[in-house]
Amino acid sequence: MNAPIDWLLEGEPWIEYRTRLDMLGQSEQDSRVMSARKSMLANAQVQHLISELSGWPGTVISSHKSAGQPFHKLTFLADLGLRAGDPGMDAIITRILAHQSVEGPFQLPMNIPAHYGGTGQDQWAWALCDAPLTVYALIKFGLKNEPPVQAAIEYLAGLLRDNGWPCAVSKELGKFRGPGRKDDPCPFANLAMLKALSEIEEWRDNPACQVGTDTLLRLWSESDTQHPYMFYMGTDFRKPKIPLVWYDLIHVLDVLSKFSWLKQDKRMLDMLTVLKSKADRQGRFTLESVWTAWKDWEFGQKKEPSRWLTLTAWRIIQRLESGLV
Repeated sequence: MNAPIDWLLEGEPWIEYRTRLDMLGQSEQDSRVMSARKSMLANAQVQHLISELSGWPGTVISSHKSAGQPFHKLTFLADLGLRAGDPGMDAIITRILAHQSVEGPFQLPMNIPAHYGGTGQDQWAWALCDAPLTVYALIKFGLKNEPPVQAAIEYLAGLLRDNGWPCAVSKELGKFRGPGRKDDPCPFANLAMLKALSEIEEWRDNPACQVGTDTLLRLWSESDTQHPYMFYMGTDFRKPKIPLVWYDLIHVLDVLSKFSWLKQDKRMLDMLTVLKSKADRQGRFTLESVWTAWKDWEFGQKKEPSRWLTLTAWRIIQRLESGLV
């Protein structure tokens, strides 16, 4: 089975752009890459997302899982390859940096009801299921070495425990935590932290990432019995779903595949086998579950193979089978 490169190159400009960079290894200075990037920045859907996020951070968070949350849209722009200096991006970045907690992580407006341990009031706060994703986006935008981003990384990484990252929130949220035992690791917090740290070379081989990756892989191998904070790795988890929003096979594999020292791990190979079984004879992938918030995008349907899903899947395969990160 081979990647359907020609088919991918016929897709939207943001798909062509990432295909040329990630699958063909072409340089940002290549004229074809530059042309695709220019078309991506002019794309109506991409421009609409940038316009939406110009009012960052938007509405108060009610559910981190909601695919329409601004911070999920932010990470999607980061995954496309938007960066500081692109039209409209500096205004968004400035608004993000304007709300940094005293601890270091960047804040979002939240309201946790009193019966869940919160205050019931709108307030600026952070949780370990959103703060690392904001940091991830800032890193991808080109702000890895900025002191505010470094401070956020250091603080969030320091929350690690022996069994991975827990459910953790800022002091503004009181005693709130997710539905699980407080000593358990939070699967999504581990995924979000690894997503951010995988983008920093000096952190990628850090023992913290070894603990976090082992936490997720152990949950996979013990998925019949271990469901911390009600995160499961069963039938729904295994359905190909895009964009990378929550805790599912594609998202977990996309993050873990960036750690090249895991490519021979049997648990990783088991997950990869599940992923590859989803491809059709042309090497294309079709979504089995969709986020309705993204219904207008090419991956917002289950009837036809999705180029963005196919590209994401083949990047995972390429990393694990070639050792490239």
